[in-house]
Amino acid sequence: MAGKKTVKTLLRAGLARATGCNLETIRYYEKIGVMPDPPRTAKGFRVYDDAHVRRLRFVMRMRELGFTLVEVRGFLGLVDGDTQTCAEVLERTQSHIAEVRAKIADLQGIEKVLVATASQCSGKDVPECPVLDALAG
Repeated sequence: MAGKKTVKTLLRAGLARATGCNLETIRYYEKIGVMPDPPRTAKGFRVYDDAHVRRLRFVMRMRELGFTLVEVRGFLGLVDGDTQTCAEVLERTQSHIAEVRAKIADLQGIEKVLVATASQCSGKDVPECPVLDALAG
């Protein structure tokens, strides 16, 4: 049939392979509504198409970049409602950047304390250990 586009469908395991996402994570995302309920075959198997693959990759990328599931839902709400504006997306992204920078500063402070504490350790086979003392203190 000319002009009719066939859509490639996948079962959940195929969706997992196509995206590198764990099966349980896919189930969880469906349960909490981040992934839409897919249609089912006559035998009750869930079937996924390219739109599901794209959406799951989007969610996974956001999670890799440190966005919370609440933030992911917010972005998906914009996209699903077709109400996104570049300004709103930028505002949300800049807010996330500020959070990332705060975490980096916290980690740098932790690193500084650990380096200073570890430098006090003799590394000898003795029971006294400044690292343990600092952790207990």
